[in-house]
Amino acid sequence: MEQHHFFLKANWSGGRNGDGFIDAGQLKTKVSVPSEMNGPGIGTNPDEMLLGAAATCYLITLAAMLERSSIPVDELIMESEGIVEVERGVIAYKTIIHRPAITLAADATDKDVQKAALLTEKAEKSCMISRAIKGNVEMKLEADIRISSGK
Repeated sequence: MEQHHFFLKANWSGGRNGDGFIDAGQLKTKVSVPSEMNGPGIGTNPDEMLLGAAATCYLITLAAMLERSSIPVDELIMESEGIVEVERGVIAYKTIIHRPAITLAADATDKDVQKAALLTEKAEKSCMISRAIKGNVEMKLEADIRISSGK
């Protein structure tokens, strides 16, 4: 069995409203409680990082699936939204919504559009991060797939 190990070093100063720094190889950044949660809002925060992990994993998985299926993609862009709820002082990450927008090449067929639509759903189920948070965070998908006008 092949294994991959990833490491992160962190330091923190102060209490809840302090700030810290993380170093995870290519990811080096300041961290703190977000201002939306009455924190200092310095650098990034766990909410953004979970959203970023889920979004980039999904996007890379989708791109690979489209490529393997020979779907002629002109452009692949995406927005993602994370919804965190606070109920009676308990903070819970409730939902992540991915909104991929795929523009297929002008010569794409209706079959290519249908296959791309299926792959948007399959990528969500196949993404390692989505599988890791399954059952804890609801994952939603709002895909937009179109054929380029060729201009």
